[in-house]
Amino acid sequence: MSDMDPSVNVLGEALQSCSTAPMTGFFRDGACNTCVEDAGSHTVCALMTAEFLAFSKYVGNDLSTPRPEFGFAGLDPGDHWCLCAARFLQAHDEGCAPQVNLAATHQKALEIVPLEVLRAHAAAS
Repeated sequence: MSDMDPSVNVLGEALQSCSTAPMTGFFRDGACNTCVEDAGSHTVCALMTAEFLAFSKYVGNDLSTPRPEFGFAGLDPGDHWCLCAARFLQAHDEGCAPQVNLAATHQKALEIVPLEVLRAHAAAS
């Protein structure tokens, strides 16, 4: 699967934008595109919740605290963000996974997260 089209989502369609406010994605282009250098596979477009943000902070990835030195304003509930696929799966296993925008979730996420799991958390379209 290493020669995947970089712009295809988990539904086999053109990858949609996840968020430009805040700007997200490994490339900070608003989409959950990925590449070999993206070791974390930031491929799952998720809707942040207070519960997920607290979980992420608890497991060592504080997404809610601003980090101006990195140009990061911090996330709030309601923001969309390209999550690491493994972190999303961990949140699913712990019962606090956020909703997912399937159209904006890169097909590379399927190497880590089963489609059935993503569909179970799909946001209403």
